[in-house]
Amino acid sequence: MMTDRALHRHRTQSLLLIQRLLALRDGSSPFTLVLDSLEQSSRSLIREHIQRAKSSKALVVYLSFETLKLAQGVDVFIKGRKKKPTDLQKEITLATKGVQKTLLIIDTLRPIAANPSFNLSTFLSSLINPHISLLAVSHLDVPLPSQVSPYAPDPSILLRYLATTIFTVYSLSHLLARKRAVDRSLAEPVFGLSEETEGVISGIGSNDPRGVVLEMEHRRKSGRGVSEWFFLPSASDQAVGGRRLKETIILLEDHPVYRQQQIRVDKEAESDDQNLTFNFGLTEKQRKDRDGVILPYFDAQKEGGGMGGRILYDMGVEDDFDEEEDEI
Repeated sequence: MMTDRALHRHRTQSLLLIQRLLALRDGSSPFTLVLDSLEQSSRSLIREHIQRAKSSKALVVYLSFETLKLAQGVDVFIKGRKKKPTDLQKEITLATKGVQKTLLIIDTLRPIAANPSFNLSTFLSSLINPHISLLAVSHLDVPLPSQVSPYAPDPSILLRYLATTIFTVYSLSHLLARKRAVDRSLAEPVFGLSEETEGVISGIGSNDPRGVVLEMEHRRKSGRGVSEWFFLPSASDQAVGGRRLKETIILLEDHPVYRQQQIRVDKEAESDDQNLTFNFGLTEKQRKDRDGVILPYFDAQKEGGGMGGRILYDMGVEDDFDEEEDEI
């Protein structure tokens, strides 16, 4: 268990990291992959990326395959349907020419993965350079088509391998419902298509208006992975008196509803222990006595074998001594 100082340091580092990733600082994530579904859309996360990119004076280029309406804050809007890879590369190169910092957003990767004229890894790699940060969305409810070659990796695995940061978005209502079930040792509820109910596409509580839960997986330059959970409030909750708050994203464990649920579970566990006629806990003296016991398999590792692990038996008067058996 971490100390209070180590816990505070971990929380501070996690918040600083998510701020750097959202603000495109120092090229911290050349390729960010966002995984969403019908249960929770990634629009609020993309909107947050655009707002922070504009604050850092970056050019925002939006490559659209399914978006019809131009999003607020987008500088260049490129329609990608029915276009060849070379044509898209030329348009993107022309739009980003001479720009020091660019955020390139692709609203869905499925048309690229499904088009045989596109090589997914080659196309994405060609878009990334020291001045361009790529943000691409993949819908978990719409599986990516398998590669023609049996030796080629699955597109979803390939994307996870190429991405330096992966954001998976969840509905806050669904996450709290799952946590409530796990805390009570019950089966986790399923929503939407996972319910396998005829006519049900999106479950109750989808796209929670309070905000979106983010599961972050970031790979540093050293190769070490960092994982953390965050909560991004909705646009209406981010504004106070018509002005946007400077920093709104928080750790999921700091969310009032999530924390309140955890406190309630801890209190229920304490009340259950009070109703027992025996105590599972140990006093401080019992804990010290237990730690001072030298177990046989530890004592036997000493030089010479130690004294632990031996079986000592003192023969009594009623024991029948047999020399042959004793030698054996």
